[in-house]
Amino acid sequence: MEKHILIDRSEAVKRFRPIAKDSHKGLQGHALIVGGSYGKMGSVCLSAKACLKSGAGLVTAYIPKCGYDVVQSVVPEAMVLTDDYNEHITSVNHKLSLQAIGFGMGMGQDLDTHQAMFHFLKMNSVPLVIDADGLNILSENKEWLEILPKQTILTPHVKELERLIGHWDSKLEMLENVKTFAAKYDVIVVVKGAPTLIVSKNVIYENTTGNQALATAGSGDVLTGIITGLSAQHYAPADAAILGVYVHGLTADLAVPETGHHAFIASDIIHYLGKAFLTLEQ
Repeated sequence: MEKHILIDRSEAVKRFRPIAKDSHKGLQGHALIVGGSYGKMGSVCLSAKACLKSGAGLVTAYIPKCGYDVVQSVVPEAMVLTDDYNEHITSVNHKLSLQAIGFGMGMGQDLDTHQAMFHFLKMNSVPLVIDADGLNILSENKEWLEILPKQTILTPHVKELERLIGHWDSKLEMLENVKTFAAKYDVIVVVKGAPTLIVSKNVIYENTTGNQALATAGSGDVLTGIITGLSAQHYAPADAAILGVYVHGLTADLAVPETGHHAFIASDIIHYLGKAFLTLEQ
């Protein structure tokens, strides 16, 4: 029987774990953020910074060479690895010990990026969050869904979701199709929208935080960073998605009395993350 659960403060608090007093960066997990291409390096900066601000101990960005100075300057707390190619990703090679990977933001869809993603998926067993162009590439190569790690988190907006699962004529049909898709591939689907919905193991979670201020460029990149940061701290995939969506929305609720809806941008989500997490500790 289908369950429908509202993600409110009590649901978030049930999953939230304060950071232990004796913790250190090694215990807080190492996350890799893979993405970026010429002209779209901001997406990686937003994801990497959100990942750090969500409690990950270490974050490395894997990017094309053109973004090296950008990421090192904008997110000095993050480490950087670069592809051999200048303008987009052509391979994903690293020797890092990782707890989570966020993949796809600003990456573009060049053919050699497709191949890089395929080879990465074949070799990867680390908990994975896929967003943006990672989803668009998957939608053109649906057979790759079979090689995703179990409980991979996919974070599509409505258009990306339609490319993945096909057209629907009603919200009910959309949800049924997402449930079928999630069950078939054993993935968690975060359907970004108003409200954001999460489908996991035939349970639909409906978020209760957030407002129209989140309708701004980079909002999804920040969400991917938050969820990846929580995953790096060994949150179960569904819990990382649920808690990530909740605090992401909550930042806008906390900010709007000060910023209004028009002036709120994706960087403000990151700025208000601390206040959002503090509400869970009270």
